[in-house]
Amino acid sequence: MIHIDFDHSYARDLPDACAPVKPDAPPAPALLYWNTALAEELGLDSGQADAAELAAAFSGAAPPSGAKPVAQAYAGHQFGGLSPSLGDGRALLLGEVIDHNGQRRDIAFKGSGRTPFSRRGDGKAAVGPMLRELIIGEAMHALAIPSTRALAVAATGETVYREQALPGAVLTRVAASHLRVGTFQYFAIRGERDMLRRLADYTLARHYPELTGAEQPYLALLQAAAERQAELIARWMHAGFIHGVMNTDNMALSGETIDYGPCAFMDVHHPSTVFSSIDSGGRYAYGNQPAIAQWNLARLAETLLPLLDPDEPKNAVPAATAVIEGFVERYQAHWLRQARRKLGLSQAQDSDQELAEDWLALLARQDADHTLAWRRLADAAEGQDQALTQLFNDPAAAAPWLARWRQRLDAEPQTAAERAAALRQANPLYIPRNHLVEEALAAASDHGDMGPTLALLDVLRQPYAERAGLERYTLPAAPAVAQGYRTFCGT
Repeated sequence: MIHIDFDHSYARDLPDACAPVKPDAPPAPALLYWNTALAEELGLDSGQADAAELAAAFSGAAPPSGAKPVAQAYAGHQFGGLSPSLGDGRALLLGEVIDHNGQRRDIAFKGSGRTPFSRRGDGKAAVGPMLRELIIGEAMHALAIPSTRALAVAATGETVYREQALPGAVLTRVAASHLRVGTFQYFAIRGERDMLRRLADYTLARHYPELTGAEQPYLALLQAAAERQAELIARWMHAGFIHGVMNTDNMALSGETIDYGPCAFMDVHHPSTVFSSIDSGGRYAYGNQPAIAQWNLARLAETLLPLLDPDEPKNAVPAATAVIEGFVERYQAHWLRQARRKLGLSQAQDSDQELAEDWLALLARQDADHTLAWRRLADAAEGQDQALTQLFNDPAAAAPWLARWRQRLDAEPQTAAERAAALRQANPLYIPRNHLVEEALAAASDHGDMGPTLALLDVLRQPYAERAGLERYTLPAAPAVAQGYRTFCGT
């Protein structure tokens, strides 16, 4: 049996925030994927374990010794409507490890069976959605976007019934923690102030230890969480990433991207883009993500009011409101700093915001591919405009903006070659294109063929370096294929 030296600080410090649960033992576990590099980062010694042992350990058949699985409690606003009791309906926290960088990280199952929070769900997961979480998480990590990651995916040998019968799987997820805005909501709704304070203190100690001695630590916690979310969402927006289900239970206090359900990367740049099959109103459209992050943080602020002023929580509203209103400025600062880098600008000018916004407006008007348009700025920096302009409905439409950009570049010290090199390091060439992801998931789910998934992962781990023979990975889907594309949550 595989052994892991787990700690269990969450269950030990917050026993009322979780429930012990044993994972289901699947009938025929088989290892689909093992993340060797991540295992080494976590300090896990799996060198002596064979595929069968890993499959047993990370499917729930024979969980690692040292694990004490618990399902975590949380609430959440789902598409704006409050659900006071959600919790891990198909996930289990096995425990925590300290990685090679001294960081505490959760290791958790997803799809391992029913829990007290499952309600009418079966607690299971299918191969396709678990591999999607693997692929998107690894792509985000390579793009330097904070993210949970997959340590393992194991087939269970069971059939999971959704719209159709699907092969079952368990994902093993690694996260800085699974603390969510919804975790705070769970105890705030119940008026459990003592638990709320213990939760806030645990969050501070785990993610913001430098703030534990602050004069107003809980206000500092809100400010710090807002800062991390501002930077995270700015990174999403520049990458063209759409989370798809930004409920409060899917916003992590660590500042990581969590829960890759109906998520996707845009091809054509349009602010109204929606991929989620359940987002009929477009609440979580690409262009709405910054405002939704602010809305979610406001819900976090509401939970903290009794801690900010225990005698009269209403008196804390102005201070908390100032933090929430300040999110816009925080987000814009992160967005603009990242935009300057993606435009090849090393120095700041007041006109940079307008230049960047006009660039994105041009992409939207011209139905240009988000990722390739940014990438082809490197070619334009070397005087080769065609690779960029051919992405537009009207190639001539790019000329006015390019003239403004080049005039702005005249104030920069780099040579054209240096600027082009920097632009290729700032703008990725390879992202998880939706049609390629679907191709990989179908091969694994329908035919048991992991080859396309492994090949795609290999490409995505080096998103900036152009490599011969990988041209198909750079291209968006044909319009007929991309039109109406939808993703699903897998539950």
